[in-house]
This record gives sequence, C-alpha cells and structure tokens, in this order.
Amino acid sequence: MSKVFFITGAGRGLGVDIARQALDNGHQVVATGRRPETVLKALGGEHDNLLVAALDLTDPGTADSAVTAAVDRFGRIDVLVNNAANFYAGYFEVVSDQQMRQQIETNVFGPMNVTRAVLPVMRKQRAGHIMTISSLAGLVGQEFTAAYTTSKFAVEGWMEALHLDVAPFGIRTTTVEPGFFRTELLVEASTTWPELTVDDYAEKTAAQIAGWKTMNGQQAGDPAKLAEVLLKIAGQAEPPVRFVAGADAIAAIEAHAKELLAQVDASRALGMDLAHTNSPA
Repeated sequence: MSKVFFITGAGRGLGVDIARQALDNGHQVVATGRRPETVLKALGGEHDNLLVAALDLTDPGTADSAVTAAVDRFGRIDVLVNNAANFYAGYFEVVSDQQMRQQIETNVFGPMNVTRAVLPVMRKQRAGHIMTISSLAGLVGQEFTAAYTTSKFAVEGWMEALHLDVAPFGIRTTTVEPGFFRTELLVEASTTWPELTVDDYAEKTAAQIAGWKTMNGQQAGDPAKLAEVLLKIAGQAEPPVRFVAGADAIAAIEAHAKELLAQVDASRALGMDLAHTNSPA
C-alpha cells in the first residue's frame, strides 16, 4: 500500500537512500532540506511522486510551511522520518557552551519542531508513524562525544514519552539506533570540531580528530541496506518502538544493558529501603 513519507535531511546520506527507495517502491515522498536544489539533484530530478521542500530544522516556520505543502500536494502524511542531524565532537571541557547549545538546537529541538508541525495532520487522520533516527550514542556514552551523546540521549527520552502521548490517536513511533554507517555524518558539512583548547586534552583531542576523520566512508554499515529495512518497518501494522541497527550497535547496547542491570543489582542493598516512614509518636 502506497504511503506518504515526509523525510528530513534528504539531501545526502541516509535521507537520500530512504527517499530513493520509497520512490522506487511506489510511495509518495516529501523530501526536505535546507537547500532544495541539493535535495532535488541528489534524488535525480523531478518525479511525479516527489515534492521537494525547504526546511531548516531550527526554524519552526519552515516546518509548518513544508507540512502545509505536503498536505496540499498529497493529502496526508503517513510516515515522518526525522533523519537530519549533525555532530559536534569533543571532550566536554573543550566543547564551548555555544557549541553544546547548537548541538541540542539541531538534534533535539529540530526534530521536535518538525514533529510538532506534523502531529496535527496525523491526529486528524487518527493514523501515522513517527520514525526518529537516534544513534548507538543515544543509549551508550562514548569518549569524545559529550555534546552528540547528550543530544541523542535527549531524543531517546523524548521519543519514549511521545510514544505514550500519541498512541491513543493511532500514531506509532520507532526510535532507530544505528551503529556506524556510511551516512555522511562525518563529512565536514555535518561535523564540527571543538572550539576550545585545554592543555590536558590537547594531545588526546588531536588524536581523536585524526581518528574520526579516517573513519569517514569506512564505516561498516551500508545505509542503503538500512533504508531498505526501515521501509519494511514503516510497512508494519505494529512497528517496533525501538530498532537497533548494525551488529556493532547490537553488541554494544546488549553489553551496556547487562552493565546497567549489574549496577541496579549493586544498588539494591542501599537503594531499596528509602521510603519515608513516620516516626513513632
């Protein structure tokens, strides 16, 4: 059955793969990005089932306009794919306050802006699916990713609560936690390096930057395969609330879950009996 997909960050990386495969499978696609001409070029030009719309995640007005255009063209929105994001790298002390705020503005408030614009459409339909691309870093903290991990942990909490908010209206949610995929997150247009310098971190920062740069394009995960799986999930009547993508992410998150259970168990002796009790008169 044909669906209307609304995809953010469709000018490069995973967003392009999702949009292409959706079109190839007969779906209608609203492909958005800050530069519509880049999106259109990435998707091979005009298509009967394609609407390209300008959208800046940090500008709620552009989200509202893109959603209005989508409904005017296709009549509905069935699947929102919150894909667009960027990466502010660095140890916490060398990431400036402004960089941290910009990271959260894009990766947290960005998808919130778009979802807030789409939800009235889905509530009216009493149907829809919100799929948000999080990360392995949304469940497991990693070195040199203080800002990015903060933003993705926030996405996880928001989506977990949103799932409960919208379920009564027939709206499903899926949070996707990919490991390392060749999604262009590490290209210069998407990655920002630390602004600050702290001597204690200088040598490690230089080594980390060099290491991350060599990873670009060498990640094990194939975004085209991930896009194919995400389209299958979008076609399910009861899609998973979470989808962990990639062998590296599955192994890391499984190990982290075991660590969390061990920490809970270690807290049991001191953590259980903390309820308030009234003192005897």
